[in-house]
Amino acid sequence: MWGLGKPQSKVGKFIAKNGYSIKDLSEASKVNRNTTSKICSDSTYSPTANTIKKIMKALRQIDPNVKVDDFFDL
Repeated sequence: MWGLGKPQSKVGKFIAKNGYSIKDLSEASKVNRNTTSKICSDSTYSPTANTIKKIMKALRQIDPNVKVDDFFDL
């Protein structure tokens, strides 16, 4: 999972708390693994609207009540 001292964004913390990995999120959202890794570790990264849509669709499979504002500053 996550190593000690690695930075996490809100998305990274959410998936780790729910027992998922970056690989799981990447496969569920069909977003490139490097992009998914950046989304999970860099809280200042701003993905495209299309990528946010794919990530949110995958996150809603874990918790249907999550909102975009919970993870991304738009």
